[in-house]
Amino acid sequence: MNRKLFSFVFLFIFSFCVRAQEAKYEVSSIPDSLKTNANAVLRLSELTIDILSQRKMVIKTKRVVTVLNEAGMSALDAYAHYDKSTSISSIQARIVDATGNELKKFKRKDFKDHSAVDGGTIFSDNRVLYLEYTPINYPFTMVFECETETSTTAFIPQWFPLPDYLLSVEKSVLNVTFPNNLGFKKKENNFSNKNIQKTLDTATQLSYTATNLVAMKPEDYSPYFYDILPRVIMGLESFHLEGVDGNAKTWEDFGKWYSSKILSGTIDLPPTTVSKIKELVGTEQDPVKKAKIVYEFVQQKVRYISIQVGIGGWKPMLASDVDRLGYGDCKALTNYTQALLKAVDVPSYYTILYGDRKRINIDADFVSMQGNHIILTIPVGNQYTWLECTSQTTPFGYQADFTDDRDVLIIKPEGGQIVHTKIYSANENSQLSKGSYTIASNGDFLGQIQIVSQGTQYGDKEQVERLQPDQKEKHYKEFWDDINNLKIDKITFENNKKEIRFVENAKLSATKYGTFTADKMMVTVNAFNRISSGVKRIRNRKTPFEIARGFYDEDEITIHLPLDFAIEFIPPAFESKTKFGTYTILLVKKEDHTLIYKRVLLVNTGKYTNKEYDDYRLFMEKVSQNDNTKIVLTKTL
Repeated sequence: MNRKLFSFVFLFIFSFCVRAQEAKYEVSSIPDSLKTNANAVLRLSELTIDILSQRKMVIKTKRVVTVLNEAGMSALDAYAHYDKSTSISSIQARIVDATGNELKKFKRKDFKDHSAVDGGTIFSDNRVLYLEYTPINYPFTMVFECETETSTTAFIPQWFPLPDYLLSVEKSVLNVTFPNNLGFKKKENNFSNKNIQKTLDTATQLSYTATNLVAMKPEDYSPYFYDILPRVIMGLESFHLEGVDGNAKTWEDFGKWYSSKILSGTIDLPPTTVSKIKELVGTEQDPVKKAKIVYEFVQQKVRYISIQVGIGGWKPMLASDVDRLGYGDCKALTNYTQALLKAVDVPSYYTILYGDRKRINIDADFVSMQGNHIILTIPVGNQYTWLECTSQTTPFGYQADFTDDRDVLIIKPEGGQIVHTKIYSANENSQLSKGSYTIASNGDFLGQIQIVSQGTQYGDKEQVERLQPDQKEKHYKEFWDDINNLKIDKITFENNKKEIRFVENAKLSATKYGTFTADKMMVTVNAFNRISSGVKRIRNRKTPFEIARGFYDEDEITIHLPLDFAIEFIPPAFESKTKFGTYTILLVKKEDHTLIYKRVLLVNTGKYTNKEYDDYRLFMEKVSQNDNTKIVLTKTL
């Protein structure tokens, strides 16, 4: 055989073998156990992190996802971010059908390139490559591969072997290499009862493999998935961020470095702005009152551009640029507010945290770059006041429920410190309702109600004021959806930002609220604040459950009944006291045709085991049953 023929045969056989060995990912090969409760199956996830030095890290990702139905499309994650410190070396994807036959290939040019944030050219360096794919049929499989290189080593990607609910995992692998002089560290969370093995752990290497992780169903009242699903967090004691080397073993060290290297030189303001804010503050000496003036100034002057911390960099935009442009992200607006406060001699601290309706703590036991949001902390004696600087409507010092009740990191010149933000008690999260309604002889309803909301319930309500008229009507018809044929006659609001209290005054009417059987009329007593359905039954619940934020509702309603009907039946008083809360109702006959209805529901904040869920469900079932009790009226001659 001549040399050329031999080479040709060799290459043919080699390429044939490579293709033969390449996994086809047929859907039929997925075990039934991994299809149960799954919208998608992660066939293979390989996360390879090579930390080459304090200033260089290469991240390689391979994800093979079989999407079983439309709801599983969110599991694809076919995107990559890049900016001035992070480049995308390669990115590609291919689609295979249910039998493993290739349908389509995507190269880098097929990925859409878009700004990571809209609304300002200042963020044009922060971009994302992402793939838009509309499948012809389900199931299908996407093989996505990406490699990025970054100089930022302060933030190492976390490994989630089971990254989401309703997603099962055939195999997930983490491989990390690192120099032995950078202080590499790791922390494992929620590994118990999971098929996860640590396959390598040396002075320069770390590897894990997870196999056959079945999909988890989301269960009502579950804690945040960070507290349930397995993950590995990693960090370096010697790292690089925003062009600056850092070294920190403690939060104190970290805070000193962040203050002197990342925040330094960002708070200078134009002299005209300094003069203006000093003029607004005038002779006021109280630091809290001065801070309120500054906060209101910021709310009126600038607008918020949404961009997550870590995507848009970590160093805030210059305060002078925010002042000139009139917008910024959470870092920029917090830094701008801090600069203004400094101009009027009010101390404040840049504060890093996880902003979310679910409470997520900065991990106090793991010194590393964490968080996704920035707020401002003002020391007031031995207490702190926290300012959400991204909102143009939030009252001064109000936190619920995006940044409340969690560990955060405040950055002081003398060092970082972990502190806990305000906890809103169940009693503070109050809704006090007082009103009346009249039932006509034909069952028609005419009522008026005043609702005063505070705490987290203030946050739930105050946004209604800014809705368009048709949206307001839709909101209240959904809020009072137990009242058939409802007509909103009048709604007025009082938003008391000083006392953080929101007041709704409503006048409403409805036809046929009372229902008839022969000469009897039945009227559901609780017209305004009814829990119509109980808590969902979950058989064999797997996860613990959490009442993230308790609340307190108190109602007092005067009921006027038609004169040509007599009261035949009044529901008896009821009281239930449990570890989850208390519930009482009382119906008092004031006159022959006038009743006073009193109701109190207190639900406690708390964390409970999965075994206690059924007890909570039964408690709320009693609430629902009694909220829907009726009085019976009989027609008189």
